[in-house]
Amino acid sequence: MNSRRSIVVLFWAVVFVFPVRSVLAGEPQQGVALRILYELMENKETFMSEKEDRILSVKKMLETPNISDVQRYDINLQLFNEYKTYISDSAIHYVNQNIKISEKLSDRDRMNESNLNLTSLYIIAGMYIESLDILKNIDKNGLSDELLIRYYDSYKQLYRNYSFNNFNAHVYIAKSSQYRDSLLNVLDKNSNHYRIVYAEKLFDENRLAESKQILQDLINQSEAEDHEKAVLTYALANIYRKEGDIDKQITYYAISAICDIKNAIKENASMQALAITLFETGNIEKAYSCIKSSMEDAMFCNARLRTYEISQILPIIDSAYQEKVRNQQSELQLFLVLVSLLSLFLILAIIYVYRQMKKIARIRKELYQTNLKLNDLNRDLQLTVDQLNKTNKKLSDVNDELSESNEIKETYIGHFLDLCSTYINKLEKYQNTLNNKAAERKLDELFRMLKSHDMIDQELKELYKLFDNIFLHLYPDFVEEFNSLLLEEERFVLKANELLNVELRIFALIRLGITDSARIANFLHYSANTIYNYRTRVRNKAAVPRDKFEGLVMKIGAIQKV
Repeated sequence: MNSRRSIVVLFWAVVFVFPVRSVLAGEPQQGVALRILYELMENKETFMSEKEDRILSVKKMLETPNISDVQRYDINLQLFNEYKTYISDSAIHYVNQNIKISEKLSDRDRMNESNLNLTSLYIIAGMYIESLDILKNIDKNGLSDELLIRYYDSYKQLYRNYSFNNFNAHVYIAKSSQYRDSLLNVLDKNSNHYRIVYAEKLFDENRLAESKQILQDLINQSEAEDHEKAVLTYALANIYRKEGDIDKQITYYAISAICDIKNAIKENASMQALAITLFETGNIEKAYSCIKSSMEDAMFCNARLRTYEISQILPIIDSAYQEKVRNQQSELQLFLVLVSLLSLFLILAIIYVYRQMKKIARIRKELYQTNLKLNDLNRDLQLTVDQLNKTNKKLSDVNDELSESNEIKETYIGHFLDLCSTYINKLEKYQNTLNNKAAERKLDELFRMLKSHDMIDQELKELYKLFDNIFLHLYPDFVEEFNSLLLEEERFVLKANELLNVELRIFALIRLGITDSARIANFLHYSANTIYNYRTRVRNKAAVPRDKFEGLVMKIGAIQKV
């Protein structure tokens, strides 16, 4: 089971670590970061399983026989560090265990360390009075350098968090700033901790460019996608929020959330901030997914303050999301009704056209039979003038029937099949010619006509000429604009009386939205492979990036309205 989890974790590391690093290495791309985040949101259990395995391995150390109180304290401290941003209640449990051990050992340093750990958890939980009581009972003069740093940091965080939604917010922000200055005085100025706290100070003073530069340098130096990177990118996103840069704000919130998911950090702020930003930009569905994920994490961690904050936002986003879903359902129902009606009209139209085609076929059959009779009459040399007149009368009747047939076609399908009607008339004339040749026993000429491609070639020429005229009427500047996309020495020069050549005709079809090589090949009577070669050859002549060439062709010109 563990080996299977390891394989799964390794897979997600390969899939997601490198794309995020590539985003951070250069200019962040909002779409890439969001895509990675949504894929990770669907697989949070993978990283939680890794976290649980790591916690279980530490817990097993507590079962070691005859371990000392100091060893038990260190193991509890490891479990606190694993649980503090994962499950707060469990973290509190192990801190309380260490407080008891510290009292038993009468170890003031460990007692102070445990109390500061408990304070950090109470601040996250919104238990500010309890946090303040603990801090007031700590003698800062007896603290080591490391614990003094945490002492000032705890006071800074306490007053900073307490200022939110507080009537006297400015008072507590001022106190937080005082403790932050004390913290900066004891921190090593070359440490990342100092630079992060100093960047926060610059942010509060609206010295955004300096703050952003510090954070960006720290992000560029960081290789691992750990909790520190989540904090850095979250802070950088807040700067972009203050500057009004929505794209980068969303990008860095997303990157911070990605780091939180990969480290199984349930007490987080970036997902909540991302949800609010997406909601403000009108991206309701993604905002709903993010706020839902943020609430799941907060409830899992039992981070009461975070849960309260999210509960203030969730109903607003949920209401907007449900409204959007209802609107989409209404639109879908309307579309279904419209599609049903259109389908019904289409079926009726097909039935109508089918009946008309059957009627035309019946008339053609009658015409064919009349033509056979006419051939018999022509072979009968002993017919009288009356018989000839009678035959002419029949021919006149046949012509009347043919006229009636044409009227039917014009009345019922002329508006839809005008071009088809033209080709039908040509085929009919061609058929009559063949019938006459057969009737006159001119078999050599008949076979020559049947084998000849002249008619097809001529029709294709007319079709292409018609296509060229219509297309250039719509896009009169197509050739000039198309040539502007090519290298100067590779531009097309048309012959006299030539509107479009083969290459231009191919890309004219692409401009009309026919991009499939097989369809283009059918229209131009070439093989699909030949069309592909033409397209490749022209792309290689492009003065613009080859992967963008056909996209630019699609943007050429505008239809000229008469």
